[in-house]
Amino acid sequence: MAPLLGSVREAVGDVPALLALARDLGRTAPRPGEGSTARLWELLASVTAVDVAAGRVLEPHLDAVAILSQASALVPDAADAAWGVFAAEGPGMRLEAVVDGAGAYFLNGSKPWCSLAAQLDGAVVTAHVARGGGGSAGPTAGTTPGTESGGRAAFAVSLNAPGVSCDTPQWTSRGLREIPSGTVHFDGVSAIPVGGTGWYFQRPGFTWGGMGVAACWFGGAVAVARDFSSALAAAADKGREPDQIALAHLGETDRIITSLSGYLARTAERIDSGGLSGSGAWSEALRVRGTVSAAVERVQALVAQNLGPGPLAFNEAYGKRMADLSLYIRQHHAMRDDAQLGALTLKGDRSW
Repeated sequence: MAPLLGSVREAVGDVPALLALARDLGRTAPRPGEGSTARLWELLASVTAVDVAAGRVLEPHLDAVAILSQASALVPDAADAAWGVFAAEGPGMRLEAVVDGAGAYFLNGSKPWCSLAAQLDGAVVTAHVARGGGGSAGPTAGTTPGTESGGRAAFAVSLNAPGVSCDTPQWTSRGLREIPSGTVHFDGVSAIPVGGTGWYFQRPGFTWGGMGVAACWFGGAVAVARDFSSALAAAADKGREPDQIALAHLGETDRIITSLSGYLARTAERIDSGGLSGSGAWSEALRVRGTVSAAVERVQALVAQNLGPGPLAFNEAYGKRMADLSLYIRQHHAMRDDAQLGALTLKGDRSW
């Protein structure tokens, strides 16, 4: 792990270098559900603890590699490509998959929130499939609620193919500045089916991937906690001992980090033992993501209150980390995800 993290430190801010590291790791990194999920999450957390943006580069690549493996999809040169996963939907945008008489699929339309699309080689994308258009994508496994046609399916697509164009967004946020997320347009782009209609969302790996993102958030929180501890220790070395408020907040931070570490480790064990592959997997994903997201925000608040404006204004690494992490955890849907969890809890999907 140490040589890898050293390489990540050297590549901070250099997206091509980070993508090269992601490609290398994708060949050897554990995949969720195959016996070493805890190691995978430790890898994601450790990289993100070095640099949040580096974790944001690595996570979708490893997720895409896992998706292709879960579907047994035959994608030429997949191991040599830098991958993304584009599954977001947006108002006024729709990506559709059409199949020709020979069973080949083509994508038409637009996809929002496509991070690093202009620098990636390929992506796993979700698209709406016309009803009855299962074709070579395999048997229909069900539809996604709310779609207007036959549901959504996943496809592997080359982002260098004719017909692909990427918008360059005006990324005004200080957070994740090296990873802008724009819109990608597809005009008759050849695509390889990855599972059947509905498979992408119904597979156990969908929830496992969502928890992998939470492992990245956790790594960011660990880094912020280390910033806090180091700052207090440095001040003490100069004769300024921390007061009881600072010590209490450091103690709370320690409780949060320790609790999250144990929770993620236990959850990873449940995944590998087969305990999170059924109907309860989605509830647990919501619990994990909600718990980690809330904890990250609490750690950030504790540290920011204690360290004040100084490091935010003058410490580049700390300021970048706080901005990157604040934007990254907004992938969590906050109370809307809690509402989903509450509905499942009301139906009896709980352990208490």
